[in-house]
Amino acid sequence: MLRKALSRALDPEMRVAPGLSPTNQWIVGLICFSILLGVMETEPRLTSGFEMAFAAAHLMLFGTFLLEYLARLYAAPENPRFGSSLRYAFTFASLVDLLVLLSFLMPFFGLEAALFRMIRAARLLRLARLGRYSLAIQLISRAIAERRHELGISIVVAAGLMLMSSTALYLAERGVQPEDFGSIPRAMWWSVATLTTVGYGDIVPVTILGRIFAALTAVTGIGLIALPTGILAGAFSDALRSIRETTGADRE
Repeated sequence: MLRKALSRALDPEMRVAPGLSPTNQWIVGLICFSILLGVMETEPRLTSGFEMAFAAAHLMLFGTFLLEYLARLYAAPENPRFGSSLRYAFTFASLVDLLVLLSFLMPFFGLEAALFRMIRAARLLRLARLGRYSLAIQLISRAIAERRHELGISIVVAAGLMLMSSTALYLAERGVQPEDFGSIPRAMWWSVATLTTVGYGDIVPVTILGRIFAALTAVTGIGLIALPTGILAGAFSDALRSIRETTGADRE
């Protein structure tokens, strides 16, 4: 009875009602809190004087996630897809949970765990995949899959344009600004900032020819950004229409 109750509370596949269970909703909240805690710890002014409080919070989260991990292992045999705790332990989801637990222990061994803490966000995606947001995730995946060729071409065009603009600015500015445009890889930083319409302004061309190339690059960058946006917008619309038609047909 306990194993079945834990399975229904922790495993979205074993839950009869739609959406996440209250237990998993609490877990999602704790995951968000742990990510926020990891982000805050990178700012010394926020942690100064509160080291003990942060340590206590990490200890509480570690204990909670450890109990959750053990409970999932215990309840795994209830799911026919796993059949045993050992088989579940080697699934991608279980390994992610284990990495999350290790990320709590790394600071005690003097290891930098800031990047590993972000692994906790992967657990949100895993729970959402089987929860109320599964339809949205399916829509995004379907749209990207259906337009993968068009998106691939746009990426190739973007890479080619970046290379061309970097080469042009290298030829026009290398004699005047050797530190910024003395090589094509150096000029690529300017090219990326310009083509994405970010325009940091830390590197600017000063020659007439360089400014002409820069103007052409900037104008082209507007269309470059709009290209994949339009492709994805059309794909989302088609995928959503298809899902609605399928859902309507099932209801009939």
